[in-house]
Amino acid sequence: MYTLEYPWLLALAALPVLIRLLLPAYKEEQVSVRLPFFTRLVAAAGLRPAPGAIILRPSWPWRVVSILCWLLLVLALARPAFVEPPIQKIEPARDLLLALDISQSMETKDFVAPDGNRIARIEAVKRVVGDFIKRRKGDRIGLIVFGTAAYPEAPLTLDHESCRQLLDQTQAGMAGPQTMVGDAIGLAIKEFDRSKTKERLLILLTDGNDTGSRMPPAKAAEIAHERGVKIHTVAIGNPQATGEERVDLGLLRSIAKTTGGEFFLGQDEKQLSGIYATLDRITVQNYKTYSYRPKRQLFQYPLAAAVIAALGYHLLAQLWSVLRRLYSSRQVEEIGA
Repeated sequence: MYTLEYPWLLALAALPVLIRLLLPAYKEEQVSVRLPFFTRLVAAAGLRPAPGAIILRPSWPWRVVSILCWLLLVLALARPAFVEPPIQKIEPARDLLLALDISQSMETKDFVAPDGNRIARIEAVKRVVGDFIKRRKGDRIGLIVFGTAAYPEAPLTLDHESCRQLLDQTQAGMAGPQTMVGDAIGLAIKEFDRSKTKERLLILLTDGNDTGSRMPPAKAAEIAHERGVKIHTVAIGNPQATGEERVDLGLLRSIAKTTGGEFFLGQDEKQLSGIYATLDRITVQNYKTYSYRPKRQLFQYPLAAAVIAALGYHLLAQLWSVLRRLYSSRQVEEIGA
């Protein structure tokens, strides 16, 4: 929309009218012919002598141009501007990391999809986590994947679409066949060290148990708690399995309890979707939105129009004067002939 920064200056438009009403007219003396019988001539004509000055009367084109130029100058002083649509800037108050187990066991096809078909765990996780990322518009989100080692796949960012694309490209076994839970938490702590937000949240998903992290998971959880990192743990493996395939529910509960988070167990895609819906509900998005509307100044347009109108009038007046002189001289030449 269009707006004026100083609309009260439009009152100046009436200034010429006030000057005309309150101040005396400008008078200019002119050379006159002296007559010795001036008094008798005036008396005979029945006229009253006036002072030796005249009031200049401008032509109507100049009046129109002068009024137009004044109004344009007043409009320029009022600083017209075009206010563009608002631009919103989101400043997140929470950083959220997703640590996903992509060990070889995530290829196991024991998850039941909504259509009843069995799909690999990794496929169910990617679909559910992708929807979760899509809903978290106000948080900076990062992605960590772990197996035999932990790797940062996406840094903390508001570019959620890039995060989802990287998630879609993730495959089971890319980080090795084992499960290093402690190392994943340790990497998350390092990622959060660069964060300036007060709220730091890690969602850890795994289908196995720790198989030899350089940093024990319990110790990693204690450090996370000291650094203000809350960890929610999600177990999706089989608690009845043996060896590396058995998910360590006790460890995941302990990690969540130590850091003030929650523990969840999901056996199929529906349960997993419910878990992330719950996480979305209990971790209410907390962010600040700044909105501003850019302005484009337009005062230069009425100012330029005033200058062009004044110059145009004077140029046309000069041209008209020249044409009149040429016409008069031509008539004199015709009369002389």
